[in-house]
Amino acid sequence: MAADHSTPHYHNQPGARSVRVGAREFMCIGALPPFDHPHIFIDMGDASEAICPYCSTLYVYDAALHGHSDPAECEWSEKAA
Repeated sequence: MAADHSTPHYHNQPGARSVRVGAREFMCIGALPPFDHPHIFIDMGDASEAICPYCSTLYVYDAALHGHSDPAECEWSEKAA
């Protein structure tokens, strides 16, 4: 997975127009701590994209990423914090 969690955590610190992710269920943290928003669970269900209600990041599902993200720096782990 993309992080040290059972559920991948993603952020949009780079300010990308969209973040492609390889998971339909994940946590959005907004930006890197300490500027993160409440960590919220997003479940795309059968949809191919979702928008975070806090930071308005557009997440687009891409199965080829297998839990990772593009841009890759949008993956978060506590080790990187």
